[in-house]
Amino acid sequence: MRRLELVFIPTPAIGHLIPAVEFCKLLVERNDQLSITILLMKQSFDPKLTHYCNSIAASLPSAHGIKFIDLPDVAAPAANKTFFISMIESNKSHVKAAVSQLMAGAEPPRKLAGFVVDILCTCMMEVANEFGVPSYIFSTSGAAYLGLLLHVQDLHDNQGVDSVEFKDSGAELALPGLVNPLPAKVLPSPLFDKDWLPIILDMARKFRESKGLIINTFLGLESHAITTFNENKTKMSPPVYPVGPILNLKGRSDDHIKEEEIMEWLDHQPPSSVVFLCFGCTGSFSVDQVKEIASALECCGHRFLWSLRQSRYKAGGLPVDFSDLRDVLPDGFLDRTVGHGKVIGWAPQARVLAHPSVGGFVSHCGWNSILKSIWFGVPLATWPLFAEQQFNAFEMVVELGLGVEIKMDYRRDRVMFGDEEDFVSAKEIEMGIRCVMDRNNERTKRLKELREESKKTLMDGGSSYVSMCSLIQDITDNML
Repeated sequence: MRRLELVFIPTPAIGHLIPAVEFCKLLVERNDQLSITILLMKQSFDPKLTHYCNSIAASLPSAHGIKFIDLPDVAAPAANKTFFISMIESNKSHVKAAVSQLMAGAEPPRKLAGFVVDILCTCMMEVANEFGVPSYIFSTSGAAYLGLLLHVQDLHDNQGVDSVEFKDSGAELALPGLVNPLPAKVLPSPLFDKDWLPIILDMARKFRESKGLIINTFLGLESHAITTFNENKTKMSPPVYPVGPILNLKGRSDDHIKEEEIMEWLDHQPPSSVVFLCFGCTGSFSVDQVKEIASALECCGHRFLWSLRQSRYKAGGLPVDFSDLRDVLPDGFLDRTVGHGKVIGWAPQARVLAHPSVGGFVSHCGWNSILKSIWFGVPLATWPLFAEQQFNAFEMVVELGLGVEIKMDYRRDRVMFGDEEDFVSAKEIEMGIRCVMDRNNERTKRLKELREESKKTLMDGGSSYVSMCSLIQDITDNML
């Protein structure tokens, strides 16, 4: 009989929600004392979130121990750079009301064991404090990135150094979680912004107040960063629980006909011959940049599968599939490449990476995509766009030697932060593709080893399995 209730508060974005739900599944499978309620905040820019949650809820048996609660609508915050964080803050009263109602109506009676809040939802720790229960942070980014945020906060609060000062500088930072010095040019854009920086600093302070940091990574991948946390070199950080890789390998396609068409095309390609270009649910480019990518693909001559989507960046929406690809691609491109290339819209990323014909992956370096490239052993060419992706690219290429660079400091969000739009030449793209498709190197050998380790770490006795057991023990000990 389940006795302990955990409340999960994920960020309402598909790249945050999916790993949170997959992690919840693992928790209730490992311990039948736990029940989990996932509170879902509403937002308007990604309608697929609701469909995803409904399909997950329908697929779980009633005795599984996981349920979803939709929070009420909140008034739309003012349209500015930090509106998303304002929207999350506006949900605090709804979270308090939902948890109060949940515990009052629980049958059989349960004890509230704590909150697990997404890295962007640290304001909800204040609600947990009102209920007198601990909070854990769930990070969908890597351990080294958390170390970066804690270091930036330490520099600001204890040494009077503001990361905004590093913008456009050639400075390099010595981070406790990295072996190599970090160039300031690959710091996340929000760390250079006077509106975003106070939000990030407050988040990092709350990390230190939490009961633990749950990270979607594993010891074999980020051993130095994790060891640094455990040795307390990050100055008063809470316990770290690396529990990854937490992945949803089934995808979420609504168009099974198109998906099977993609897989059938891959079936007809030679092993390890196809370079896959995919930039996540937020990835898109200007028309001029699309033409450079097309030119690079023609010049390099490799077989390719290219997930190309139409930008709605300036309108504040997520990309959508083009109604006619000929509107954006160079004249005659589709005809000239018909024998060895395929341009698509949304891609079933996990299924594509699992296919034996795929030999390279040009990626935006979202952490979920990085973990998938490792899980399937597909070499990575880094082309970051937003958020912490530039930092992730540095970690993959320089720190861990697992990727090749296309342009590590490319920023699709430059316009939002007041700069001119960035650009990558066809020559740079071509060089990156040629390099990632060359499999005779130490990088490929290391990736093969990590592929095996990424699976073993989740099995009984693996490092992530043991870490999750420690986390569950800590949660249950809270109730003693």
